[in-house]
Amino acid sequence: MVRIRHGMTWCRRGISLLWSPDALATFADPAEVISIRQLFAMARAWPEVLPSAGGDAVVVAGAEGCIDSLDGVEAERWIAEDLRQVVMGFQEHYEGGAALVLWIPSGRPRIIMHGASEHYYMRHRAYSDGRLPIGRLLCSGAENEIERIMMTEDRRADPDGPHWAGLYHPRIS
Repeated sequence: MVRIRHGMTWCRRGISLLWSPDALATFADPAEVISIRQLFAMARAWPEVLPSAGGDAVVVAGAEGCIDSLDGVEAERWIAEDLRQVVMGFQEHYEGGAALVLWIPSGRPRIIMHGASEHYYMRHRAYSDGRLPIGRLLCSGAENEIERIMMTEDRRADPDGPHWAGLYHPRIS
């Protein structure tokens, strides 16, 4: 069963992979987006006020480029160890009361769900079968709690259709 998140609570807390520019524009100005390098620097001393959503969110660009520049094994290690450590530190510091949004501009055609297992993958040129297990690597044992961000209140909207704006997880463990 595909889990759906309607409404905007995802931009105030939790972890999101977002690819819809319309969704991004609802809570962040492009000038507020920081680089992945800035996120890793920020992780050394988390600020009390974040740059987006009235101080409750940070939008990060560049994770996609990092993943694409690595071979499959290194991309897997970077997500599972380095990026996940920063995400966990973010959650711990803000105690689930802030949002970390990873801006993945090409995510819509690249993020896929395997229907039988409901696991999420990212198409990656250098991964063994072309599908990097992004859900497992980032969310570990909590992958089954991933929800799709839908930019419509129509509960009958196709979860794979044009309103699919990203993925959301309230708190990874």
